[in-house]
This record gives sequence, C-alpha cells and structure tokens, in this order.
Amino acid sequence: MNEEYPSILDRLKSTTIDTIIIIGFMYFASEILNSFDNVPNYVRMILFAGILMYEPIFTAFGATIGNDKMEIRVRSNSDHSKKINFFQAIIRFGFKILLGWLSFITVFSSKKSRTIHDYLSGSVMIKV
Repeated sequence: MNEEYPSILDRLKSTTIDTIIIIGFMYFASEILNSFDNVPNYVRMILFAGILMYEPIFTAFGATIGNDKMEIRVRSNSDHSKKINFFQAIIRFGFKILLGWLSFITVFSSKKSRTIHDYLSGSVMIKV
C-alpha cells in the first residue's frame, strides 16, 4: 500500500474519536436543555441537526477533530490538494452512516484504500 493513504486502523481510530466527540456534544446539549422548562421542539431539532452536521461541515472546510489527531484528511480524488465541497461531504456522510462498517470492504481491493462512501462522493483519504 502506498504511504500516501492511511491504513484502515487510522481511519477507524479517527471515526472513534469523532464518535466520542459527537456523543459528548449530545450529552452537553441534553444537560443544557434539561436546565430549562418547556424547550420548544424546533430548538431541539436545530441542536440535533447541528450535531449531526459536525462531520460534513468539518470535512468540507478542513478536517474533523479525529482526522486532525490521526493526521489524515478527506480530499478530492481527482486532485488531492483540493478539499471536497459541502455537497460531496453530505453525500459521503450519508452513505457512511447508511452503509456503516460495510463501506470499508473495498479498502483492501483499492489501490488508494478508498471505501464505498469515498467512491460515491468522489473523495479519497490521504495522510498529511
């Protein structure tokens, strides 16, 4: 495997870090909401959507905290120096959530260690 692309272990560590952060955000938001009486449902929906959008926003505009700690980045497959756009990040995240760990089965057969959600969004993970 080319040294430019992260191992599956690096990717899983990054995802684990991000999952812990998201759970922390959810707990923190829950504690804040519990300190108020009669919180409107639209406030709860906005908080939920904001927490859910953590990965697509951070991926499109830089790197998630997990990616940063593991020194890996999501980039455009056609030009590794370019970030993916927000629409691609949404598609990538949607398929990543939909397929779960099954998305990783293509890592072993791909020269660039791309997952199914990478293929569908036109992205690739690289080491920095």
